[in-house]
Amino acid sequence: MKSIRHFSWSRLWQGPTASGNPRKALATRFIRGNGIEIGALHNPLWTPPGARVTYVDRLTEDGLRSHYPELNDLPLVKVDVVDDGEKLTTFEPNSQDFIIANHFLEHTQDPIGTVRRHLEVLRPGGILYMAVPDKRFTFDKARPETDFAHVLRDHREGPEWSYDAHLREFASLVMGHSGDDLEAAVNGLNATNYSIHFHVWSETSFRDFLDRLVVDIGLSMKVVAFVANTPARAENISIIARVGADRA
Repeated sequence: MKSIRHFSWSRLWQGPTASGNPRKALATRFIRGNGIEIGALHNPLWTPPGARVTYVDRLTEDGLRSHYPELNDLPLVKVDVVDDGEKLTTFEPNSQDFIIANHFLEHTQDPIGTVRRHLEVLRPGGILYMAVPDKRFTFDKARPETDFAHVLRDHREGPEWSYDAHLREFASLVMGHSGDDLEAAVNGLNATNYSIHFHVWSETSFRDFLDRLVVDIGLSMKVVAFVANTPARAENISIIARVGADRA
């Protein structure tokens, strides 16, 4: 059986190295005040002077190094708060000026609920800075794109209905397993609660996801910037502002 860690997430996480990088330009324009970054690992977003960042992850640094041994030779940011980035139970509503969640949403099992909760934690006018991998340029390229009907069902019924299928798709189309090896890989991913990409988007499908969060779900948000940072960093970056109130 192949190790479930034979691939490296670091192929997707490349930090800003040049002054013209859109990540840095967007951070300069939109990030200010007090906020959090979820799942920064070894690649925290550069933030402008005066911005104060609390780093949040689901595990301590020791736990992260155990879960991602491929990152053991890289420096990780100090985890200030251990919390589930989907739920942010340790943060009060209307408490943050910004939330940075780069290469995080694809790991969530309920993307709609995650964005809804992030907006609740933001103050009115606060910024959700979110980069999501573009599947066309990553190890997810063979996987079908996640459509809105799927994430809507995850949100309404709970993600348990799709969990096993996600593991099988990942083990088959990303890890390359089949037959008995596929079953063993799925069991391994499940046993370790490994943080796979549950959902995958291209630029087109991710734009549709964001649009329908407003049109279909009525979330109190506005996309104020969108940058297709491809193929250089294989990601689409969205800057979302909390506005108004959610539709009942």
